[in-house]
Amino acid sequence: MDGRLRCMTAVYITRGEELLLLYRVGSRVVSPSWCGIGGHFEPEELNDARACVLRELREETGLTQADLTGLRMRYVTLRLKDGEVRENCYFFASLAPDARPLGACAEGRLEWVPFCQALGRPMPFTARQVVSHYLHTGRYTDVLYAGATKEEGMVFTPQRVEKVRLWRPFSKFALFPSRSFRPPGRETA
Repeated sequence: MDGRLRCMTAVYITRGEELLLLYRVGSRVVSPSWCGIGGHFEPEELNDARACVLRELREETGLTQADLTGLRMRYVTLRLKDGEVRENCYFFASLAPDARPLGACAEGRLEWVPFCQALGRPMPFTARQVVSHYLHTGRYTDVLYAGATKEEGMVFTPQRVEKVRLWRPFSKFALFPSRSFRPPGRETA
């Protein structure tokens, strides 16, 4: 590892029980696959992931922040791959009811995919881990998660706990989805 860092961002937009996915082709980083809308930080965006994701959203879909509701960074992930550290900032938002139609995308094909079919699509490793966690846990919380790659996948750790929408019978996993997270007062095993 020679200190190379690749900073990227992506946004996943929901519409009811569907997720907007981009079948990206021609990427320098990943082979053709399904992912969120996003890309690399420009130098002036290095301290502003939101500015980066909004620029990428506008460039790839024609949508702006006004077309979204609830835009929030929900995941920050790290992965060592090909001799570089890849840092990804993942945002999630809902499509506003009065959003403009999607524009053509020069990066690939945009498609609304039902939640139940999203994980059946080929995705880059980190994107798959984030989407899976979001669909099973993250969409029911208001938590920012940090994800670190391990051999068996990615470990997500909540960075802050705000409010939790209880959507099913109470379960410790609804409040504390990561095995590495311990409630206050239980820091030791």
